[in-house]
Amino acid sequence: MAKSIFDLSKRVAVVTGASRGLGQWIALSLAEAGADICITSRDETSLSETKRKIESLGRSCLTSAQDVTDIASIDDTLKGFASRAGTIDILVNNAGYEEVSPSFDVDEQLWDKIIGTNLKGAFFWSQAAARKMAKQQDGGSIINLCSLTSYVGIPTAVPYGSSKSGLLGMTRALSAEWAQYGIRVNAVAPGYFRTTMTEGFYQDENWSAKMLDKIPQKRFGKETDIGGAVVFLASSASAYITGQCIPVDGGFLASI
Repeated sequence: MAKSIFDLSKRVAVVTGASRGLGQWIALSLAEAGADICITSRDETSLSETKRKIESLGRSCLTSAQDVTDIASIDDTLKGFASRAGTIDILVNNAGYEEVSPSFDVDEQLWDKIIGTNLKGAFFWSQAAARKMAKQQDGGSIINLCSLTSYVGIPTAVPYGSSKSGLLGMTRALSAEWAQYGIRVNAVAPGYFRTTMTEGFYQDENWSAKMLDKIPQKRFGKETDIGGAVVFLASSASAYITGQCIPVDGGFLASI
């Protein structure tokens, strides 16, 4: 029974921002669970490694260049995927942007870039996917990438924290509205994962040591940690779960 409820065979998942880091890990985990994958990035050539790894698992992989801040292109991208894949069962809103800055120095351009990528883009991708999922017999599952900053305030990360707090609120509101269509909307909140986007922090040995001291499990997150949580929320194992956010943080939030 355990295998069947986590099995994603015959399902199609879209993962935004899947060229590297968490997005790539998530796409590979969904493929390992049996799903066929559609992936996006601002630069389609950057998706080649993710595509190769997915196909090596025996799953199909469609790619498309798409900037989540280009709202007008979202519908066309999704329709292109659906026309070739036949269905869209899972959406993972992973594309994100972070840039730390003292709040006094945040300008409108930085604010709009972070909010536009992390929150606005995620909403309109969800809307486009939900319009299709609502017409499907089995609905679908939408999974948002929230953050520890969805729960706690981090100095110099006000635009990012605002976007991720908004994403948590959006997750809850959409789950309540779209449950009638068989669409579940959940989120994961990754803790400290060493990725290309965050590499600069981890190169500071003092910073890394301080962060590890705050994590009860005394380690940073790895690929299977985030992938397992997303597969769970994408599968029928979580069929009665919607509107929730799972912190994947080694106990960080529970201990502060």
